[in-house]
Amino acid sequence: MAKATSQYLCSNCGFASTKWHGRCPQCNEWETMVETALARPAPGGSGGGMSALSRGRRPALVKPTPLAEVSSNGHARVQVPIGEFNRVVGGGLVPGSLVLIGGDPGIGKSTLITQVAALLAGREGGALYVSAEESAQQLKLRVDRLKLPTAGLSVLSETNLDLVLDAAEERPPSLLIIDSIQTVYLEDITSAAGSVSQVRGCTERLMRWAKPAQVPVLIVGHVTKEGAIAGPRVLEHMVDAVLYLEGDRFGQYRILRAVKNRFGSTNEVGIFEMSDGGMREVTNPSEAFLQERADSVSGSTVAVTLEGTRPLLVEVQALTSVTQNPMPRRAANGVDATRLQMLSAVLGKRVGLPLGGQDLFVNIVGGLKVDEPAIDLAVVGAIASSFRDVPIDPNTVMIGEVGLSGELRSVGDLPRRLHEAARLGFSNAIVPSYRRDQLPKVSGLTIRTARTVGDAIGLALGGTQGRAHGSERPARRDEEDDRD
Repeated sequence: MAKATSQYLCSNCGFASTKWHGRCPQCNEWETMVETALARPAPGGSGGGMSALSRGRRPALVKPTPLAEVSSNGHARVQVPIGEFNRVVGGGLVPGSLVLIGGDPGIGKSTLITQVAALLAGREGGALYVSAEESAQQLKLRVDRLKLPTAGLSVLSETNLDLVLDAAEERPPSLLIIDSIQTVYLEDITSAAGSVSQVRGCTERLMRWAKPAQVPVLIVGHVTKEGAIAGPRVLEHMVDAVLYLEGDRFGQYRILRAVKNRFGSTNEVGIFEMSDGGMREVTNPSEAFLQERADSVSGSTVAVTLEGTRPLLVEVQALTSVTQNPMPRRAANGVDATRLQMLSAVLGKRVGLPLGGQDLFVNIVGGLKVDEPAIDLAVVGAIASSFRDVPIDPNTVMIGEVGLSGELRSVGDLPRRLHEAARLGFSNAIVPSYRRDQLPKVSGLTIRTARTVGDAIGLALGGTQGRAHGSERPARRDEEDDRD
C-alpha cells in the first residue's frame, strides 16, 4: 500500500489525522480540518524506518547538568527603553526568548514593535526588522513619520525564512523581529505560507535558532475574527510569551496584556496612548481614564481595579431606559455580559429595583476590560444611580464583590486600592464590612462600610447605612431616602 502523502491538520488546535473530519475530535470545532502535504524525509535521514542503533551507529551521549551547577546570572535581560513594555514582559526581554504579539488589524502592533526596534537598536548593538508584508521604503516612511532614530536598525523584506536566518547568522542582531509569522515560509514544507504546518514549522525553526544564539525574537501574529491568534494553538505553546494589544481602534488608548509569560507575571498590563508620534506611555493611567469625567451626572461611579500590582481607577457608566422590546437588553462594554445579568438579577431580587422592563447598558470608559469581581459594587451603584436619576458624589469610589444573596464580599489588596484613590484626590470610599482592626487608615479618606448591596446603594445615593471610618464624621440619616 502506498504511503500517505498528506494529512489533515486542525487550524484551531493542531490535531493531525490521516482522514478528514467535519468536526475536530480534539477541540470539537467545525470545518477546521485542512489538508496539508507531508514533508519528504531528507536523503540519508531516518525516514527509512531504521533507528540509529539498528543501523549500527551509536547516538551521541547526552549528559544531564545538575540544576545546582546552572547559573541564573549568565544573561541579563535586555532593557527596552519603553517602561510599559518592560512591565508586561516581566522586566525586559530574556535573551533567546520568543515573544508573540497579536492584536486586531490597525490596532498598532507594527507601530509598537517599530518603536521597540528603533530605540533598542542604538543601545544593544543593532536590530533586524524582517517584514514580509511591507517594503523597505514603506518601513522607512513609518520610521520617519514616528521620528525615530535609525542608527543600528536594519530592515529586510523577505518571506523565505531560511534566507532570513542566513542573513541573521552572517550579522547577528541583538533583536530579531518577524512581521508576520503568517507570511513567511520554509522551502522544505510544501504547503502555502500561513498554513498550519508552515506556521508551526517556522516557529520551531526560529526557536532552534534563537536559543543557541541568545537573541530575543519578537513575532507578530494575525488574529481571527474571534480575537484569537490565527493558526494552531500549539503556536502559543511553543513561544515563551504571548502578548495582546487591545483597545478600540478608533479610540486613543491601547492596552498591552500578557496572557502567557514564562519569565514573569501574566497579570501586568501596559497602557499606551496612540498619538502622531506613535505609542506614548501613559505613566498615570488612573488620571488619564478619569480626566474627561463629568461631575454630578447620574449613572457614573468610580471603581478601583488591580491589573497585576498596579491599581487603576476607572469610570463605570450605566444607563437604564424603558424597553420597547419584549425582552429587555443587557449590553456590556468592558464588563462580562454574564456578570452583568447576574448583578441586574441581584438588584431586582435583593434591592427591589424593577429592572425587568428596563434596557440596561454598562460601559467601562477608556476601552479597558475588567474581569475581577471587585468592580461589582461600582457597577450596581451606577445602575441604581441611573435608574433613580440621582448622581453619586464624584469624590466617592466603590470597591467590593457582590454575592447572589446580596451580600458584599471583601477584595484583595484593599489598602493599595484605597491609597491610590486618596492620591488622586478622592475623599470617600464605600467598601465591604471589615473588622475595625482590619480596616486600613488612609489620610484624608473617609471609609464607609456596608454589609449588603442595599446598604451600599443607600450610602452612595445619600443614605447612611453602614459605618464610617476616617477623618470625617458620617452624615445624618436622610428620612426621605429611608422612605424610598
